[in-house]
Amino acid sequence: MNWLNSVVRPKIRSFLKRETPENLWIKCPDSGQLVFYKDVEANQFVIPGSNYHMRMGATARLKSIFDNETWFDVALPDVMADPLKFRDERKYVDRIRDARAKTGMNDALKVGFGRLEGTPAVVAVQDFDFMGGSLGMAAGEAIVRGLELAVEKKAPFIMFAASGGARMQEGILSLMQMPRTTVAIQLLREAKQPYIVVLTNPTTGGVTASYAMLGDVQIAEPGAMIGFAGARVIEQTIREKLPEGFQRAEYLKDHGMVDMVVHRHDLRPTLARLCRLLTKAPVSEVAQTMGSSLPPDVDMTADASPA
Repeated sequence: MNWLNSVVRPKIRSFLKRETPENLWIKCPDSGQLVFYKDVEANQFVIPGSNYHMRMGATARLKSIFDNETWFDVALPDVMADPLKFRDERKYVDRIRDARAKTGMNDALKVGFGRLEGTPAVVAVQDFDFMGGSLGMAAGEAIVRGLELAVEKKAPFIMFAASGGARMQEGILSLMQMPRTTVAIQLLREAKQPYIVVLTNPTTGGVTASYAMLGDVQIAEPGAMIGFAGARVIEQTIREKLPEGFQRAEYLKDHGMVDMVVHRHDLRPTLARLCRLLTKAPVSEVAQTMGSSLPPDVDMTADASPA
């Protein structure tokens, strides 16, 4: 090995090497085409050619919904990190730590309060990147806190669901969040405030069996997979071949399980219109308040911070 091979060539290779971000390009799961990440991000994570709806993070989702991309993060109660001291291939606390580092979130759900085309609204978003958006104690507490805030501020509650179901590492404590969130939704109904659910890809398991299917209006994004058990499990149970498109948003709309399927680009005006209709807010009043980030009587300084 001479100096040309051991010294010069490595220096030339390091000089010519260019660092390429891992997410520079995205492959469309539907068409297989490669799309520039920045183009997909600018298009609200919808593939321009195929209109395939990619998963959308909680922060990006809140930005796309609230006026001027401005809202207040609602402070959420702290819960025990690992109540059952659970361990499978790895410790549960290690999985939580990695998920927090990956997403920048404390748990799978983020709650914001702001204005939607002038109408005050509380919006909760599940992030599938955080352990599959699984429902645990922290997520349950977040939903209950968001619903309580909606009752307190007399505002609609909008839920963006994306989950693989209950979090197995928390056992029965996770399953208990299903009735807890159901009771909190009933309190919102008694306060005569609307509860709107947007089902995104995927929404399955215990989440579908509880708060995700209790909306006054059920909206789904195009192509979203929605169901309780997986298609393979159902086929093995009933020993029949399932119809084409089973558990997809369009199929569920045709069979009455979903009220409407709305493209992501149309979600914001659709949600704003529903909030105005369900709260009987005059259009003229809403128009006068457009551009203001928060209602004048809101004081969130004690339990929230601006996004």
